[in-house]
Amino acid sequence: MEHYFTNNTSLKSELRWIPYQYQNYVFSFVSDNGVFSKNKIDYGSKLLVETILESKEKIKNILDVGCGYGFIGIVLAKVKESQALLVDVNKRAIHLAKKNGKNNKVDIQVLESNCYEKVEGLFDIVVTNPPIHAGKETVYSILINAQEYLKKDGTLWFVIRKDEGAKSIEKRLKEIYQLEIVKKDKGFYIFKAKKIDTTCNC
Repeated sequence: MEHYFTNNTSLKSELRWIPYQYQNYVFSFVSDNGVFSKNKIDYGSKLLVETILESKEKIKNILDVGCGYGFIGIVLAKVKESQALLVDVNKRAIHLAKKNGKNNKVDIQVLESNCYEKVEGLFDIVVTNPPIHAGKETVYSILINAQEYLKKDGTLWFVIRKDEGAKSIEKRLKEIYQLEIVKKDKGFYIFKAKKIDTTCNC
């Protein structure tokens, strides 16, 4: 089984186009073998993006971790008129995300990086549909270390399926963040997390 969080240079390329529309914004994404949700927009990613857009948060810059072919970061950047950095460890995903940024006329930066390995700076929002099948250690690394890349009032948004550990992740992250479940739909949980303010007012 080929996983989207690994690199297989011998995997045959079979490009396909995936349409998506949000309100008056029309998108088209090119996808391929070896990337996450290669044949359609993943429902969890779609729910995550649309929940963030419904929240009316002010977003100047975005970090999309594990971006795949770029759906989350590109849609958010275009609709919110924001800057975005998209990162992934998968070389094919990086190539596709760059193409999709150009195809959809969105000015994004795309970087090959193992999680936050090559990421610099602070962001208004860190967003991810974490690679559950890469294992708990990787998922927790993405979610916990996001706090190091958030501005003071920045937020981490992520989606987890109920049957893929949403409750245990919620329990663990409540030790680190102010955490809320913003939406539940079809077994998907959309989480919003803010850094806990440790400033002493005494």
